[in-house]
Amino acid sequence: MKGFKENIEYNELAKPNSKDIELLKSSFPNYFDNEGNFLIDKFKKMLESNEVNAIKESYELNFLGKSYARYLSALETETFVAPNKEHNEKEENKNSQNAYIIGDNLDALKHMLGSYSNKIKCIYIDPPYNTGNDDFVYKDKFKFTKEKLQEILGIDEDEAKRILDLDGKSSHSAWLTFMYPRLILARQLLSDDGVIFISIDDNEQANLKLLCDDVFGESNFVGQIIIKSNPGGRDYGEIAITHEYLICYSKTNILELNLVFDKHKKFKYKDELGEFDTRELRNRNIKFNDKNRPNLLYPFYVDKNDIDDNGLYKIYLDKKDGLIEVYPLVSQGIQTVWRWGKEKSFDNLNINIKAKLKKDGTFMIVEKYRSPFKRERSIWDETNVRNEAGSLLLKELFNKKYFDYPKSLETIKRSILLGSSSNDIILDFFSGSATTAHAVMQLNAEDGGNRKYIMVQLPEKCKKDSTAYKEGYKTIDEIGIERIKRASKKIKEETNANIDYGFKIYSLKDIDENALDKIKEFNIDIQGIPEKYLINDFDAENKNGAENILATYLLADGYGLNANIEEYRLNNYIAHKVEDSLYLINAEISSNDVTQLIKDIESLKLDIKRVVVFMYVIAFNVLHELRKNLSNIRNNKHIELIERY
Repeated sequence: MKGFKENIEYNELAKPNSKDIELLKSSFPNYFDNEGNFLIDKFKKMLESNEVNAIKESYELNFLGKSYARYLSALETETFVAPNKEHNEKEENKNSQNAYIIGDNLDALKHMLGSYSNKIKCIYIDPPYNTGNDDFVYKDKFKFTKEKLQEILGIDEDEAKRILDLDGKSSHSAWLTFMYPRLILARQLLSDDGVIFISIDDNEQANLKLLCDDVFGESNFVGQIIIKSNPGGRDYGEIAITHEYLICYSKTNILELNLVFDKHKKFKYKDELGEFDTRELRNRNIKFNDKNRPNLLYPFYVDKNDIDDNGLYKIYLDKKDGLIEVYPLVSQGIQTVWRWGKEKSFDNLNINIKAKLKKDGTFMIVEKYRSPFKRERSIWDETNVRNEAGSLLLKELFNKKYFDYPKSLETIKRSILLGSSSNDIILDFFSGSATTAHAVMQLNAEDGGNRKYIMVQLPEKCKKDSTAYKEGYKTIDEIGIERIKRASKKIKEETNANIDYGFKIYSLKDIDENALDKIKEFNIDIQGIPEKYLINDFDAENKNGAENILATYLLADGYGLNANIEEYRLNNYIAHKVEDSLYLINAEISSNDVTQLIKDIESLKLDIKRVVVFMYVIAFNVLHELRKNLSNIRNNKHIELIERY
């Protein structure tokens, strides 16, 4: 991680493709020269040698603000993370692995990259729909002049002005500019077999599909589910809208969605192993030729005189007198193949493969199918997925109506079941009424799982004439937090399941201008220690700047939102130890403390690999001693010193 000052300096020089170039340099350093130029001809030759075709013609989504959106995704966050100490230290929350983040989700996703990149198995989001009203609550906090945008993006004055005019608007371009950087970051958080579900309506469904093709890749489109959310229809157009969409993408093409248990599945046949149905062994989707899976074309032999109680015939793989030869059926003049190779068929021959007599007197090879599971269907029209079900559940919890169209619990439960396993992390960065957190707890209570959730919600103000505001809820996150508390209580009372009912709360805070000025101007060689050590400028509701800085560092360093923090006393100084790292963030570290630190490391009392220093709390002479002594540890142990401004 960079320090706060380094983030500010990076952002001043960042370009829309800065992160892409960093990734290229990290993955393909041999295709850059010593001046940082990309050797494109050399790269093309590598592609050609691996038989990768570089095509000149392609289709892509372009919109006003796209380059600006990429730029936003490339910037580092200039916020810090503030734990809600009072809430987090309560008995029910202190060991919880669940988290609720209050703040702009663009900043939250950037903070999460250090600890959760490639670790989130399932993301569900219900982003704000483009309603056509210019009252968009997620307003871009990065403010630029036309001249600055022209310089950064390489665009003309007119385009720069049009981009700045998008702020708070409800055009397609404004909505796409808002969504694009968030989806870019979300993709980085997904595990290789991860999946994202996005709820959307007609207004932006087509654009969202193209946007996701751009971000996740067209080949990683999993499917689009139609949800009958309002059977009565919403009368705001020529046609009453009864449905919404749930778009699903995977990060890579290795994803396999979980099959769904079919409660109504009834089997036609029965043998000594139990009930089963039959399904054709032929693979209708593969057409035979000499180069296309020739191992899947071979004959079976049917004994028409050996029939069992289910009316199925015994078959063989070896030709014998009196047996009937059967190949995969020819469909429309094209020879198809079997689903299995001959070796696998042999292993399953005596139990699972039989022949069924067709009406025309020919035989069809079938396998016994026993699974009560099925693939999910693309239309969900059950009553429990309707918005009405979500509204009734929320009203049951609060005895009041606070949201107009909350998503149903069942919609999100089914999404989580499809896209994750029982021990995965579920992320929702448009948390709203926190239905996703409720769904995770409900599923854990039902199947004994240990799923963890991370919710992110902007502290969007409730309208003053709303029921929620009149009941004392000033912002949406206050409703979401209360919903989690009430849902956990309800689930515990109904199931008494042994699950994680708690959660930790974190807020994202801007560094104020006064602190930013100090950070930009500070030079330890000249100034020593800044006034009040700068820690107080990171105070928030918890009034503890050191804890906020530590939480921000831990999240960036890969320790997550639920790190096990130990206080470690040196001499008169309290440091913080997390696994093999020691953080020096509190003020007034002295030479005696440094001496004690070195002594503890050399005696093996303190087993660490890194010392991280918040540079605004250490005097130059003490820093000099720390640098010198860490580089000369007597037991030859290497301790990395990380200095952060």
